[in-house]
Amino acid sequence: MTTRTRLNLYFDPALMPQIESLALRRKVSKSAIVEAAVMSYLSGDSADRLEAAMSRRLDKLGRQIDTLDLDLAVLGETVAQFIHFWMTLTPPLSGTAQSAARAKGAERFEGFMQTLGKRLATGDSFLKELSRDLDSLDDDPFPDESEINGSQD
Repeated sequence: MTTRTRLNLYFDPALMPQIESLALRRKVSKSAIVEAAVMSYLSGDSADRLEAAMSRRLDKLGRQIDTLDLDLAVLGETVAQFIHFWMTLTPPLSGTAQSAARAKGAERFEGFMQTLGKRLATGDSFLKELSRDLDSLDDDPFPDESEINGSQD
């Protein structure tokens, strides 16, 4: 075991939440965070370390952007398919039916917005749900008839 020297230091109070947060995220002690920061500050190759850290962060951002790009592609395709399906199946309305349809549409839209707000507040998304549904389908690629119809024998 390495011997450590105790050192009492004073920090700007604004730094403590950042140090504590980083220690929790990395699952290390606050002392380890401060020691790493001092070592980084004192090391001669700080430019190389900074470049490596920036490279890791840029790689992470790149992966996040790729995920967002895929999510947007799925969302765009979903909306396009819905609009195509809706326009294909919805007949044009006469003048008298249009006003009733507008009123009903406004009511349904309000319900939709409330449901959307609740769903966004829970953090559950359509893509996560879709992924779970697809994963459950992968468990048994050939379900029997009772699983498809939901009947109990």
